[in-house]
Amino acid sequence: MTTLQERLAEQIPPLAEQVKTLVRNNAQKVVSEVTVEQLYGGMRGIKCLVCDTSLVEADTGLVIRGRPILELTECLPEEVFYLLLTAELPDKAALDALRSDFRKRATVPAHVWDVLGAMPRDSHPMTMLSTAVLVMEGESEFIKAYHRGIKKDLYWQPMLEDAMTIVARLPEIAAGIYRLRYDKGPRIAPDPNLDMGANYVHMLGAPDPDGDFSKLMRLYFVLHSDHESGNVSAMTTATVSSALSNLFYALSAGLNGLAGPLHGLANQECLSWILETLATFGGVPTHEQLEKYAWDTLSSGRVVPGYGHAVLRITDPRFDAFLAFGKKHCSDDPVFQTVARVFETVPNVLRQVKKIKDPWPNVDAISGSVLYHYGIHEFDYYTVLFGVSRAMGVCAQGVIARAMGYPIIRPKSVTTDWVQKTVEKFAMR
Repeated sequence: MTTLQERLAEQIPPLAEQVKTLVRNNAQKVVSEVTVEQLYGGMRGIKCLVCDTSLVEADTGLVIRGRPILELTECLPEEVFYLLLTAELPDKAALDALRSDFRKRATVPAHVWDVLGAMPRDSHPMTMLSTAVLVMEGESEFIKAYHRGIKKDLYWQPMLEDAMTIVARLPEIAAGIYRLRYDKGPRIAPDPNLDMGANYVHMLGAPDPDGDFSKLMRLYFVLHSDHESGNVSAMTTATVSSALSNLFYALSAGLNGLAGPLHGLANQECLSWILETLATFGGVPTHEQLEKYAWDTLSSGRVVPGYGHAVLRITDPRFDAFLAFGKKHCSDDPVFQTVARVFETVPNVLRQVKKIKDPWPNVDAISGSVLYHYGIHEFDYYTVLFGVSRAMGVCAQGVIARAMGYPIIRPKSVTTDWVQKTVEKFAMR
């Protein structure tokens, strides 16, 4: 049996050499250009980062290690974490070893609960999650190894230790935050016999007689696990980690970015619009009613939340995965029915608006509705679950970055005056 650590030790040396050779032989070749629009548009579309764990193309959606996300919907989150790191799905022995390793690491230190318990009662759940990760920083194996003088080409090993500890503990932390923040009673101890998704539901204290809620959380953690490295949470984590800050520091910073309304809070806004729609019509609206309602929304200067994506020009495959789950497990739920009917109606409206490049739904258009169905009605908690899932991807990226020896992230900035003068020079040619 080969453990995750042993498999990576086999893979990393030749991969690191491949990267060194690639850079050495092609150092001055141009792979991207930057326009003024991109410069002032949040760097959108500029190819300036390397992410080997996943890729998002306009016409395919999320692909993790060469596998389209829809091929992974039956996988456990633990399997996807292994895949993110190694580009391979584990066999049974490797999966059992990984889950056993997670169980050994999963106990959350008492001081984490002490700190969370001392926070103001109205603290935002994401503030609590970011704080919980940060106060575990003293346990970082990476920083201990760095101070001992570990060789640079071995940085990935203690970084992997930190990544596994973080991923192992986050479900219990997330469930504990829910019970503490919303007065659900004492924390519930983890069940070492359960997988990550089922164990989270168990610690949440939610009823799950048929196991469907556990199935949802397995799917949720898989679908949100990674999405390239250019989104705010991933890029923030990568930037902080590139300074050789350990993953506790880096992930805490990334979670703070995830908490923003333009990133991790989007599914809350989508669900609010759906509930508003239900209330407006006193139930699930007809297609005709929805078409007019969508036009009214656009005419008022608002957008239809969850429709459109910075990269995609197709329906987000993750939306498709949740839609299939909902049709199988909660097709009678009016909230889900409304989401499905919006999908059948709204793209036809948006295609008639010339400035809208992508009329199709992204994952946020539906992810909140399925959580709502299973009783999680506290909207501001949803991003915590996003964070638990996304930690797998950004932590895997951190391990790989140290294995490949990537340097500190330090792009060059310019002033508006510089841009103005440069544009004028081009105009004079």
